[in-house]
Amino acid sequence: MTQRFFRGWLLLLLLVPAMVRAADVQATLDRSRVQLGETVTLNLRLAGAGSNISMPDLSVLNQDFEILGTSQNSSLSIVNGSATSELTFSVALRPKHVGVLQIPALDINGGRTAPLQVQVSAADPAAAAATHKDVFVEAQVEPGHGYVGQQLSYVLRLFYAVNLSNGSLDQPAVNGVEMSQVGGDVTYTAQRDGRTYEVRERRFALIPQHAGHIGIDAASFQGEAVDPNDPNSFFGAGTPVSVSAPPVAIDVKPAPADWGSSAWLPARQLTLTLDGWPGANEPPRVGQPLNLTMNLQATGLAYDSLPALSFPPVDGATVYPDKPAMGNHVDGPWIVGRRQQSFAVVPERAGTLSIPATTLKWWNVQADRMETAQIPARSVTVLPAVGGASQPSAPAGVPSVRAAAGPTAVSVAARATPWLWIAIGSLGLWLLSMLVWLLWRRRPSSSKPGRSARQPRTSEPRSARQLQRDFLDSVRGDDTTAQARSLLAWARAERPAIHNLGQLSAALGDEQQRAVIALLEQHRYAAAPAVGDRSQFAGAFKQGFAWRVADAGDDNPDLPPLYPFKLR
Repeated sequence: MTQRFFRGWLLLLLLVPAMVRAADVQATLDRSRVQLGETVTLNLRLAGAGSNISMPDLSVLNQDFEILGTSQNSSLSIVNGSATSELTFSVALRPKHVGVLQIPALDINGGRTAPLQVQVSAADPAAAAATHKDVFVEAQVEPGHGYVGQQLSYVLRLFYAVNLSNGSLDQPAVNGVEMSQVGGDVTYTAQRDGRTYEVRERRFALIPQHAGHIGIDAASFQGEAVDPNDPNSFFGAGTPVSVSAPPVAIDVKPAPADWGSSAWLPARQLTLTLDGWPGANEPPRVGQPLNLTMNLQATGLAYDSLPALSFPPVDGATVYPDKPAMGNHVDGPWIVGRRQQSFAVVPERAGTLSIPATTLKWWNVQADRMETAQIPARSVTVLPAVGGASQPSAPAGVPSVRAAAGPTAVSVAARATPWLWIAIGSLGLWLLSMLVWLLWRRRPSSSKPGRSARQPRTSEPRSARQLQRDFLDSVRGDDTTAQARSLLAWARAERPAIHNLGQLSAALGDEQQRAVIALLEQHRYAAAPAVGDRSQFAGAFKQGFAWRVADAGDDNPDLPPLYPFKLR
């Protein structure tokens, strides 16, 4: 009895940390720049929290802010049987003075938020002059000048001190500029010259397409003002309201004349990173893939303005790119574009594997100067493979970027990875089908004259000359798989040690023949469109293989990259 009681308490003690685990807490602001007299909303989100959590202590905000009110909202979503809850506290704040005001970290339900900043500027005197109106519109561009391709922020603010109905805020027309709304409308209150207004703020991303002085037409609001004390307002009668924001202009500069042929990337911030690099305690082995992920993110640029990511050539390894991921998200008024590309780097020999540095230059629009994002060069020691040695195979359906290799083929151990077993299974099925076909060819036949049913059909090995004709015949069609198979069979008739097209390319000394092999691999694995003119295939191998000399050095060109842009 005592032992069971002790076990029960021990189990309860182990469960207590999980029961009191703090929920994930995040603090955000609906905007980070305000004028004195305007309000800003602080949102405190708790993921995985219940609805019985009390409002946190906000007394630390009283020094710089006036707390106008708070609200609480909880939500529950169920996706594929998994329930997710979220609790949000919203706090309306009005800054007390001009400057960069700090919102310190807040403790909520055992969690702690990150500190935030609010930039508070003085009220615009020109805007204060319009406060005698019940409704007016402001327009602002930030910054007021920039470069071609740089994202600028265009903000419209509708101020109203009366009840409005049936209103629409029209987007101004701009020539030579791509314009799109960023996020949803933001609502808050503001004081101008002692009068309180409701404000609806709408943000747009402006991307100039050419240099020069570009004007933005006036934005207008059309609606109706309703007086709740007027009995006719009950029947929908109201006073028409028509107001416009003043037009604004921007000065756009071209890219620097000495920028060169690199992609023009004017951004507020840009980062280039490589994740997944093994630690010192987990060195890879031959044939064991290194799963690396390259990330490119830029604030003020959409993802379609960023260059495609590619991996630099690696001596002694084969690189297999995965399907890229890309997208945009919004950070306040700014678009944040992201590209992500994963690579499997498979070492082919033991020793030191070095990854060259990857660099990308971009223009910092805030500092107005060129900067360089860089993934530094790295090295790792590759251990020999465990067990028997064999040549690593490419994942099924995945293109490869061959690394530089010497004239001698390097054998590596096959790793027990899923794609390798799939490749082995496919090879086994192919060998089985070839065996059935050979048995069918060797069956006795009495249908042809002059051949006795007692005399078995003999099969002699095909010569290299015959295999060459088979390849030249195959390039007349569009079956790249048959072309690659016949080319490899011909090569093995002359060099039995060759097992794949990568080894064949490394053993050849003719640039045109290597280019044909690269094109064959690209069309087999990258789902590229079929080549119209196959005469280059036949012409490259018409005189036979141009084998490279063993002592010709180690300058072996790589296959062309499957992605057009190199970050170097």
